[in-house]
Amino acid sequence: MTLNHHQNALTRRESLQRMGTGMGMLGLAGIMASDGRLMAGAAADAGAASPLAVKAPHFVPKAKHVIHLFMNGGPSQVDTFDPKPALEKYNGQRPNEADLKTERKTGGLLMS
Repeated sequence: MTLNHHQNALTRRESLQRMGTGMGMLGLAGIMASDGRLMAGAAADAGAASPLAVKAPHFVPKAKHVIHLFMNGGPSQVDTFDPKPALEKYNGQRPNEADLKTERKTGGLLMS
């Protein structure tokens, strides 16, 4: 009898799909709770006795809204059009040694 430890392992694609679904469900629960469609009685019965009850934040949050984009099969950040004028300005020049954050010597800068 052999044990295959990789049999139950998730692939990267499967884990990203599950995370995207989870974020969508969190958003849906928030929308339904604000509209009064979510059963508030069950949450009120739990009260402070539940360790999973909602607690006050440690600080006042700066963000008022969050937009989560889950595009299954969408283009990667490399394939999207994002112009960078500074890269066009320094195209082909070598970066300053003081600006390098790694020890590896890189080639010239390329425009996007």
